Amino acid sequence: MTESRPHALFSFGTLRNGRVQTALFGRAVPSSPASLVGHTTRPLKITDPEVIAASGLDVHLTLECRLGSTVEGSVLRLTDEELAAADAYEVDDYARRRVLLSSGESAWAYLDANPLRSAARIVIAGDSIAYGRCDPQGGWAARLAARHIAADETAHRVFNLAVPGSTLADVAEQTPGLLAARRPDTLLVAAGINDSAVPADAPDPDPAGPEHLGAALASLAATARDHNARLVVLGPVWLDESRTADYEGLRFTEARALDLRESLRAWCAENHVDHIDPWDLLRDRPDLLVDGIHPTPEGHEALHRHLTAG
Repeated sequence: MTESRPHALFSFGTLRNGRVQTALFGRAVPSSPASLVGHTTRPLKITDPEVIAASGLDVHLTLECRLGSTVEGSVLRLTDEELAAADAYEVDDYARRRVLLSSGESAWAYLDANPLRSAARIVIAGDSIAYGRCDPQGGWAARLAARHIAADETAHRVFNLAVPGSTLADVAEQTPGLLAARRPDTLLVAAGINDSAVPADAPDPDPAGPEHLGAALASLAATARDHNARLVVLGPVWLDESRTADYEGLRFTEARALDLRESLRAWCAENHVDHIDPWDLLRDRPDLLVDGIHPTPEGHEALHRHLTAG
């Protein structure tokens, strides 16, 4: 039986400690020095008694994005079982995600579980809802930008590249060439419902949801990794099907939108990519939709609060 290739895990905190490694893995694991650019660390209070007992500390470190900074650490080489043990050790404040090390090697790292809380430079890509259509204030994206930049006017930036009518395939094709000048650490892709649309005159459209999302999402994940950015996928919002039977020549149904929602969620879970689900925020609230699809200013405010919670 062939042994699986060791997993590369970038550690900048207690997992480098021999005592912790012995407690978790039963041995000191192979490691080598490594660094991660574009990040710094900040303290994180720990309350889990088992984690405190293993590390001897009630304050650990978490990563925060910062242009021009570098975090020094180590790459640990872990078996499947050891990686699972490391997952169990890290508290819910962390999420295991891919990062690109200074050496060019891709590795796992435990990042802040809230992807926008640790972000500094955010690029938004998506369709008309992310663009802010039907809201003179610019929608949830403009509200997010105002709050984010106000928190740190020197280091924080938000760039909204959303184009009305875009599908995920369009976003995957258009985004790569736009990122280098903006130097993002976070790529927030708002997956609207365009991928679930069918022609309005199609006879009895199949309620099965959109296909071929995986290729577009994989392309976006690769683009994010190339720029050492964290991919965050925002799912679709609820739609009022009673008003979308013939929307500019297209038909949108709740069944297809729900299938899109589930497809996005499943892909993100399988690939360790952050997923934000706003569906329930506007569900059964047609008064928060201008035309059955686009949120009102109040709907956009609800989406903004959801994105910035925590």
